[in-house]
Amino acid sequence: MTERPSILVVDDDPHLREVVGFALSQAGFHVEQASNGRAGLEQVRRSVPALIVLDIMMPEMDGLEMCREVRRAHEVPIVFLSSRDDEVDRILGLELGGDDYLAKPFSPRELVARIKAVLRRARATASPAAPAPAPSQVLQRGPLRMDLDLWRAYWNGQEVVLTVTEFHLLSALLRAPGKAFTRDELMTRVYEDVVVSDRTIDSHVRHIRQKFASAGGEVIQTVHGLGYRLALP
Repeated sequence: MTERPSILVVDDDPHLREVVGFALSQAGFHVEQASNGRAGLEQVRRSVPALIVLDIMMPEMDGLEMCREVRRAHEVPIVFLSSRDDEVDRILGLELGGDDYLAKPFSPRELVARIKAVLRRARATASPAAPAPAPSQVLQRGPLRMDLDLWRAYWNGQEVVLTVTEFHLLSALLRAPGKAFTRDELMTRVYEDVVVSDRTIDSHVRHIRQKFASAGGEVIQTVHGLGYRLALP
């Protein structure tokens, strides 16, 4: 019997934890709960889950601080929740390494769909190596190089660490250099069957730009009135 993936739900609202926990259990997940970031962090230290659903506004330790602590040691996917559809919260959450963001109130079915999408992308990064290794599939344009098998991105030979979602988004642009993608097209390629807001895509783009800027590079160009394209000729 296949072991069910474990999801840790960290939120100070017991009713929300109950509703989300029921929806995830019905979807085939094992659910663990914590009422604040400090308790959630202790659970992660005992056993790292497959994914964390993390509220931002909580007592004792908020979600952003818990995310910082988790990211010191683990790359477990994180889906943020917030009672405010606040762009500052969204940007902070994604910049700290969150893979998705959902504002309250939300549909439990949408949350389950997003979790499944994030886990699909995360599983791709953890595929076991083949017995007879083949050369990695590499995409390159100028100083930008992306190893699609090893899930690593480089600028002028310097590795730029991306989240799973960021890697998918940038590789979509790199596969079609010169093409201007609408946000809807990027949503389809990155999130598959899950609908997200334009601002979620914008936040991921902003985060990618900041990471490459730190390495001295510019990889994404805004096409005003349309969306984005690779910034390399």
